[in-house]
Amino acid sequence: MPKVLVSDPIDQKGIDILSQVATVDISTKLSPEELLNVIGDYDAIMIRSGTKLTAEIVEAGNNLKIIGRAGVGVDNVDVPTATRKGIVVVNSPEGNTIAAAEHAVAMMLALSRHIPEANTSLKEGKWDRKKFTGVEVYKKVLGVVGLGKIGSHVANVAKSMGMKILAFDPYITAERAATLGVSLVEMEILLREADYITLHIPKTPETYHLINAETLAKMKPNARIVNCARGGIIDEAALVDAIESGVIGGAAIDVFENEPLEDGSVLRSVGRNLILTPHLGASTEEAQANVAIDVAEQIRDVLLGLPAKTAVNIPGVGPEVWQKLKPYLQLAEMLGNLVGQLAGGRVDSLDVRLQGEIANSESTPIVVASLKGLLSPALRERVNFVNASIEAKERGIHVVETRDPSIQDYTGSLHLTAKGSEGEQSVTGALLGNNEIRITNINRFPINVAPTHHMLLTLHQDMPGIIGRIGTLLGGYNVNIASMQVGRRMVRGEAVMVLNIDDPLPAAMLNEIIDINGVTDAFTVTL
Repeated sequence: MPKVLVSDPIDQKGIDILSQVATVDISTKLSPEELLNVIGDYDAIMIRSGTKLTAEIVEAGNNLKIIGRAGVGVDNVDVPTATRKGIVVVNSPEGNTIAAAEHAVAMMLALSRHIPEANTSLKEGKWDRKKFTGVEVYKKVLGVVGLGKIGSHVANVAKSMGMKILAFDPYITAERAATLGVSLVEMEILLREADYITLHIPKTPETYHLINAETLAKMKPNARIVNCARGGIIDEAALVDAIESGVIGGAAIDVFENEPLEDGSVLRSVGRNLILTPHLGASTEEAQANVAIDVAEQIRDVLLGLPAKTAVNIPGVGPEVWQKLKPYLQLAEMLGNLVGQLAGGRVDSLDVRLQGEIANSESTPIVVASLKGLLSPALRERVNFVNASIEAKERGIHVVETRDPSIQDYTGSLHLTAKGSEGEQSVTGALLGNNEIRITNINRFPINVAPTHHMLLTLHQDMPGIIGRIGTLLGGYNVNIASMQVGRRMVRGEAVMVLNIDDPLPAAMLNEIIDINGVTDAFTVTL
């Protein structure tokens, strides 16, 4: 009989499901060393946020078939190592949607009516009714940043309370926003017009300190902000300054840049108009039961030889097809990520064309991998091979799949075209010997580039001096160039240049590159 280790506290309903097909051991206080010593005895492990499955521990799990994370994020699991070892990693991306949304609404209402302060005051024997005069949310403007499942539910609840909803989400189409009854606007407008702002976005390099001194200054003096998403999206020091100086009306925060919240945190010094809770967004009895049941059912299914529904590291295909398509899935995900970053803003459609011998292959996993790459910059760990198509549909992205076996530039290649609010971008990639991935075409310019973590792409006129000026500018910012490729269709015409760089490009530098005479556009890409 299979053996399952449960190393973090989970709801008993999850334990009961696992017990149907396996012997279940519950050990919730194992040290990393103890876990390393016993993990090899188990076919599956179920965790929450407390257990850290490092590469070393995953490597030691020689009998592991599945890792189940009872929650959304899998940042405490070394997914690449698990994938390489053929271990399925699953999570529960929707189990705490309602809990997180309701907590955000509760925080907004508590902030509006000074409930925490009033409760403390009354228990101290006071009766300060005038001191705690609040405001109504009725007819107020709520700005929702991130219109995924949680943000959409918050919007629906707020609408029922008579609020007007503005939303910023570059990955949502206007049509999708219209079906939700919200107005899609740019971030600048949302900051300026919202009475309340609620954040429902992942923490990424682009969203880190999205709310800072500059953005706070653009808000209304009586505006209030709620963050039940991820710590680090708000610059906490800047937030404290804004509240204490009256730049904004207040804030309610459930997540922090460093958790648990440090004793010396500046947030602890604010006595009024700031509500803090210790990451309670998913802490409801129902949510904990939902994620436990969801993940336990997937572990049960995998142990019975059935596919998992929310695997974050492999598509839902059989082992033989998976092994054959694996290199092309990696190619598709990389190209989707690349074309999405080049397209910028909202993507309305994605055309996936399978070329050469790959045109005769099973296409669904390849299309899904392309969508996963396209959506990854926005959704991070929330998008996987199972839900990528659903996430794309919810964002109004029209997917077109075509095949052309007559194109034989390479044994097999993949061509992606993304159309959206910023125009159209296209990329092509292929596999060389030993399944080495190459970018072979960008916007119809032939190229041969091995993708790297940091890349700089420019569109420019093929004229003397441009490459040298860009190189000099990079050197001035201490950005090292690893390699360079230039593609052109004709001499002295338009050209594309791709630089593989060792360091991320400073944000201010991109505009300096675009200002160079002859450069028409420039993009930074992180893969």
